[in-house]
Amino acid sequence: MILEVAQLDIKAGQCADFERAFNEAQSIISAMPGYLSHQLQKCMEKDNRYLLLVRWRTLEDHTEGFRGSAEYQRWKALLHHFYDPFPEVEHYQLLWGNQEF
Repeated sequence: MILEVAQLDIKAGQCADFERAFNEAQSIISAMPGYLSHQLQKCMEKDNRYLLLVRWRTLEDHTEGFRGSAEYQRWKALLHHFYDPFPEVEHYQLLWGNQEF
């Protein structure tokens, strides 16, 4: 299992629109091969910051499968214009602890 982590900073005044767009976009990612689960968490200290956590079966399911798909173009159209700056996406492997979240 691979955990994709992205800190999403949303342009001022656009959080409600981002949340509506994400509500639509989450059906895109959840239908992708290799997808396991996801969470979108809102920061308590910074009102325009979110943390996106996506569990994938393999790194390639995300980097090649999802990002190389036609569905990714729809994801981009729905979400990418909200980010400032554009997020850095990192991938993690579990060493210790519970895989469930």
